[in-house]
Amino acid sequence: MPGKTVLIVDENQATRSYLANILRERLFDILEAGSGKEALISAWRDQPDLILFDPSFSDIPDLEFIHKLRQNARTEKTPLIAFASDPSPAHREACLKAGVNEYIVKASGAILQLHQALERIFGGETPASAGSEAGQSPRGKGLLFTFLSAKGGTGTSSLCANLAMTIQEQHPDARVVVVDLVLPIGSIAQIIGYEGEQNLLTAASLPARELSGDYFIKNLPQPELWKFHLLAGCYDPHQAGNLRVERIGPIVDLLRASFDFVILDLGRSLSRISLPLIQQADLIPLIVATDLSTVRLTKTVWDYLSEQGIDVQNVYGILNRAVGLEGLTKAEAEQIIGFPIKTTLPYMGSNFTLANNLNQPIIAKYPKDTASIVFKTTAEEMVKLARQLRARSGA
Repeated sequence: MPGKTVLIVDENQATRSYLANILRERLFDILEAGSGKEALISAWRDQPDLILFDPSFSDIPDLEFIHKLRQNARTEKTPLIAFASDPSPAHREACLKAGVNEYIVKASGAILQLHQALERIFGGETPASAGSEAGQSPRGKGLLFTFLSAKGGTGTSSLCANLAMTIQEQHPDARVVVVDLVLPIGSIAQIIGYEGEQNLLTAASLPARELSGDYFIKNLPQPELWKFHLLAGCYDPHQAGNLRVERIGPIVDLLRASFDFVILDLGRSLSRISLPLIQQADLIPLIVATDLSTVRLTKTVWDYLSEQGIDVQNVYGILNRAVGLEGLTKAEAEQIIGFPIKTTLPYMGSNFTLANNLNQPIIAKYPKDTASIVFKTTAEEMVKLARQLRARSGA
């Protein structure tokens, strides 16, 4: 918002960039700091209207950081929002007691909580208000699933599309949207047979004032066989180079405000773009193939996600026997990776490829196949688990 400045403090540059993009879309001016001491200098020199920070610094104790801000006349009344990687109630209580106005845990629903906190702090002149004027639904409660794999060729996009279609079939009154974030070239449009011009690049190129939840509901294609709405990926790597990646976060926020299920296909994209989305997800379907190299890479990915604060309960492991019966068993894969695999998809032979080539959902093409039964059960379990996790988080 014009005239209001937010200082974002986080040692993780990807998180800073993600939050900065969200707040710039809401017309805040942004300052950034990558350490506690750097933040203190900026806070006293620039005197921002709000300080948004992760109270976990390597150069200064978190409570000392808060006390210094509250004991200095230039920042004693500056609103402080802790956007914290530490979910413990004791840490939350200590920060609030030291002078933090709001304490938000980096988890499902965190961005919605941030918008609500900003509304409480700034009253009617809020980013959330700006979103409502643009046509954004105030509920902001869409469940977010981020499909991810450690290696190409695991069938992630096919599973994403088929499970999204199954969720839509099981919840006909819900709004389901699939977003293809496999860069530089998406693949879900080819799987479902969509050849239209509406895609991630065209959406991200629109002025912010033209984007809203209603815009996506009215303009995103909804292929008849697949039933869900689709925000397709880029078709051409040259065009993908023009993608305004800073718009991806705000677009996902708009979709979550207007759709009941927002399902992102990230493929093997683990980057500064995808990590903040994964951190927000209610559920992370992590697709694993049965070969040893993929399983080992999956362990590397999981170790990294765990270091970034991802809770294992939010990970939904799927073992996909896409290439045959050989390879590791479920128990062997679990032992290497270090988290439980919830579902194993059976080998379908040529049926899987044929269904994709015909642009048909597997449960529609082969309704009596064992894999179709597994898809239906998996979709039910994923939705149930995501709702349970959302309820526990209080988001």
